[in-house]
Amino acid sequence: MVLFNHPEFDGHEQVVFSYDPISGLKSIIAIHNTNLGPALGGCRFWNYASDEDALTDVLRLSKGMSYKSAMAGLPLGGGKAVILGNPSLDKTPEKLMAFGRHVDQLNGRYITGEDVGTLPQDMVVVSTQTKYVTGIPSSKIKEECSYVTALGVFKGIEASALHKFGKSSLAGVKVSVQGLGQVGGWLVQLLHESGAVIYATDVNQDRLGKLQEKYRFHHVDLEDIYTLDVDVFAPCALGGVLNERTIPKLQCKIVAGCANNQLLSPSDATLLMERDILYAPDYVINAGGLIHSYYELTGYDFEVVHNKLNEIPKTLRNVFKESEKKHQSTQEISDRMAVVRMSSR
Repeated sequence: MVLFNHPEFDGHEQVVFSYDPISGLKSIIAIHNTNLGPALGGCRFWNYASDEDALTDVLRLSKGMSYKSAMAGLPLGGGKAVILGNPSLDKTPEKLMAFGRHVDQLNGRYITGEDVGTLPQDMVVVSTQTKYVTGIPSSKIKEECSYVTALGVFKGIEASALHKFGKSSLAGVKVSVQGLGQVGGWLVQLLHESGAVIYATDVNQDRLGKLQEKYRFHHVDLEDIYTLDVDVFAPCALGGVLNERTIPKLQCKIVAGCANNQLLSPSDATLLMERDILYAPDYVINAGGLIHSYYELTGYDFEVVHNKLNEIPKTLRNVFKESEKKHQSTQEISDRMAVVRMSSR
């Protein structure tokens, strides 16, 4: 396994490979950048095809968290963790506690939380071994982290539609949603309440069926989600879905969704621009969860959190305008802004 020459290695400050022989835990913690503050990022529990795939994912995700923190204007760095295994079959309290001990050994350089394959109750288990954890249910915090993430994405979709179509409302706007997990499910609810016309797909047919019964959206097959004649495509599953194979299929005018690392390659943002598809950089639009987690650590205030969420559409509008002015992709513009902010301390 190559690290320093890995294509996704980007000057990461620290990469920790953790193994616990008793529980069987295998995990990787990647700290990308702590110039603005401690690295905060969730723990993903996923059945990777190989150790190399897990390393690629954690390197990309941790870098994205650095950029996300910078663009959200938070005093945080970027980090991420992955636990290797099937969350439905391999997740045990013993593994979660072992992971918590490994996090604690980093003495606050990395703060963990929930992500794909982990839940708030898992973070409760992790918290028995370390204080460097967010996402723990609290009677003082009425809103779930996943809901706040979805609300930020919803506001970002509104901003994207206003920029592209001049529409201040999503009523009648056709939106296709790929992935109906915790965040995607909340997004569908918000879109439904706005009057948008929704098309959706998910690998979990039971979850899809329950949400469809509740929100009456159009169900489409997994591959058909790319070819729909819609206004907005919202990727809300795993990363890498925007690539040389899928981008030519898109019939949308906007891509704006919840998933991290939606682009398989940075050059894919240029492919979207060449097709006149407005792309909302993922780490800008989906920063709501990070905002929620930060204020959970520092003292949660409903009004402060929602004021911070309102900065997401403002930031996107600045990125869109600068992209048009410079004739560069929104990803290039956003990356450059993030690097400047990370270097400003």
